[in-house]
Amino acid sequence: MLERVRKQVEVLLQEDHSGHGMEHVTRVLDLALKFAEVENADKDLVSLIVLLHDVDDYKLFGEESQKNFTNAKNIMNSVGVSIQDQEKVCEALSTIGYSKRLKGLVPKTIEAKVVADADMCDGIGAVGILRGFQFGMSIDRPFFVSDVFPVDFMSYDYHKQKTVSTVNFMIESLLTYKDLMLTSMGQKEAQKRHDIMVQFLYHFFEEENEQAWITYLDKYLEKKKENQD
Repeated sequence: MLERVRKQVEVLLQEDHSGHGMEHVTRVLDLALKFAEVENADKDLVSLIVLLHDVDDYKLFGEESQKNFTNAKNIMNSVGVSIQDQEKVCEALSTIGYSKRLKGLVPKTIEAKVVADADMCDGIGAVGILRGFQFGMSIDRPFFVSDVFPVDFMSYDYHKQKTVSTVNFMIESLLTYKDLMLTSMGQKEAQKRHDIMVQFLYHFFEEENEQAWITYLDKYLEKKKENQD
């Protein structure tokens, strides 16, 4: 059944060039199954949630599809997923993703938490940097704009707007991901990937000779540490 689901997802996402295609889904699946092993989550349910987690993404398919889980339900019905499991999957999908967290929606089941953490982890680290660049290119967003610094507070409405630059997006959104992890495995993996992004930003600003941005990043990280303490 999962293989039949995968094949239908591949068809839906085959034209994606925004970093949300099957390569992303495959990485999230591999990571989620590792998390599931430690967190004692249902691996079959985790796999189904992962495979379907982007098939109704508003960025790809619009608000109406995301609201109604249109593609996810069509796929699950076509392969005979039980109504009970469909409800579990849709409940998980309604809470997975950074934009959902900005709306105050938090995964409740361990399966949803595992997928949410794995999905966010794929948005940071070395792969996250590449995906951020890829998505920025897909919406004609510059990688860096030196005279516009990040906003201090991220809201749902602001997040849905076109961010000034990919670097701003990394700081405004991606550097907060490690604080949104819901599992022990997610926390460990996210911290490692977070550190990679921070080091990349420091090297980037140094090579661009942007001392003001180095100072900004110093203060940003210092403030976050104080808030956590």
